[in-house]
Amino acid sequence: MVCIRQATAEDLLQMQTTNLWCLPENYQMKYYMYHQLSWPQLLHVAENHKGQIVGYVLAKMEEDADVPHGHITSLAVAKTNRKCGIATKLMKMAHARMAESFNAEYCSLHVRYTNRAAYHLYSQTLGYEITDIERGYYADGEDAYAMRCNFSKEKSGNKPVDGDDSAKSADEVTAGVDSLSLNSQSEKSAAPKEISTGSK
Repeated sequence: MVCIRQATAEDLLQMQTTNLWCLPENYQMKYYMYHQLSWPQLLHVAENHKGQIVGYVLAKMEEDADVPHGHITSLAVAKTNRKCGIATKLMKMAHARMAESFNAEYCSLHVRYTNRAAYHLYSQTLGYEITDIERGYYADGEDAYAMRCNFSKEKSGNKPVDGDDSAKSADEVTAGVDSLSLNSQSEKSAAPKEISTGSK
């Protein structure tokens, strides 16, 4: 049994530990604290019956943006708890809070070019579309897909609007994308390379 709830300051250490075990993009504790202090509504965790954090979403609002929108900094789910819909629930909770608390119109994220499992989650399950490809985005030089989920489309069943060709398919941009990995570019330098995975 896993419950999804808003994260608290007491959860940050377990969130960081989950990140280190799951993702290649890692962050210092001060960055988790920055998110917690700035956008507490947007941090959520998946907690099992033992009180252990087995997944989290770290999200924020993009400051000084012309159009209010959120960004997924990092999403991770422990390997033992994958294939259970946890990542989807975490993402949808973050989306809902962005819209309710900040009137966000959409959410953006980056995903590794080789991370096909994450790409499938974002594009097929959550309705994200590729808006660009950023060469050498990650610290190891790997490219990233820049993706966006418009909340108006999400509410209407993730169906694209006729005539909307602003987003490209994976095949149009380039093919490729393995295990839930994401990381926010603003933190490229903040991540020590240990046992990891993340979202820029």
